[in-house]
Amino acid sequence: MTDTSWEHLSDQAVWVCGIVYFLALLATLVEWASSRTVAESPSYAAVGGGTVEAPAAPTGSAERVAVFGRFGVLLTGLAAAVHFVALVGRGMAADPNRVPWGNMYEFTLTAAFVVVAGYLVTRNRFKLAWLSPVVLGFAVAVLMADVLWLHERVAPLTEALSSPWLVIHVVSAIIATGAFTLGGMTSVMYLLKDRKGDAATGWLARIPALRDLDRISYRFHAFGFPVWTFAALITGPIWAHQAWSSYWNWDPKEVWAFITWVVYAAYLHARATAGWKGRNAAIVALVGLATLWFNFIGINFFFGGGSQHSYASAPVVERTETVIAVAPPA
Repeated sequence: MTDTSWEHLSDQAVWVCGIVYFLALLATLVEWASSRTVAESPSYAAVGGGTVEAPAAPTGSAERVAVFGRFGVLLTGLAAAVHFVALVGRGMAADPNRVPWGNMYEFTLTAAFVVVAGYLVTRNRFKLAWLSPVVLGFAVAVLMADVLWLHERVAPLTEALSSPWLVIHVVSAIIATGAFTLGGMTSVMYLLKDRKGDAATGWLARIPALRDLDRISYRFHAFGFPVWTFAALITGPIWAHQAWSSYWNWDPKEVWAFITWVVYAAYLHARATAGWKGRNAAIVALVGLATLWFNFIGINFFFGGGSQHSYASAPVVERTETVIAVAPPA
């Protein structure tokens, strides 16, 4: 296949996985709506001449609800597989072939994949079926933003990115981003359910108890923090020294990466020493998530021109025009 064919394959795969994610979201929402209807229709059994409410035996409606749930998981896995093909296609379309992390479009495309993959890997272990609408909604929203606003043509890596540290630094940063994002989603659900308590009804009744939500959120953050430390405070400075001859340049992205580290360090420290759990911990976790995604995307829009990381957001055509403008006349 030619480079152009790989690029077209990647673009088409993004559209396909976005559509399949959306279908998976619809299946999940139908499952939630249907299960609520089934749960609100109790069966009754005769006991000592009277009747008492008894657990309903599996019915046709309950089976249909389960089918929608399994269908949603199947579609999510299929969409994630096509999503991976899109990433491979981006890397293969470049000449020379490279990892698909050369600009903001590719960064966000990869981050969305990691969030979905992280959900699928931990779904059974942490019993996260209740989180699927949030994860799928996130994936659809990110892919829409990629297609509508962030899409760029495939181009060779800039000189600053042509380093083995690209793989080490970005892989660890994106894995941590996926873990923090899943933990932040859990914190949002905690705050929503906290308003009603564990006696919540309706769709909130499907969400685990507050204690379980708090524990799940902590596990995601406890996993993501050392990975983020490795990415932001170890591999990042090493790569910066290799590229710019300085471990620290007070670049906006470096500063906000450190701010993110401080917030999450405070989150884990407060939980370990002061016993900060529940609502307060969820709020701090969301502050950390806000700084994380502002560092991931916002810096490139608000400080792109004055940042050494401006390659992450500048359109390819602008980079080409810049090169032509500063090149000496023939």
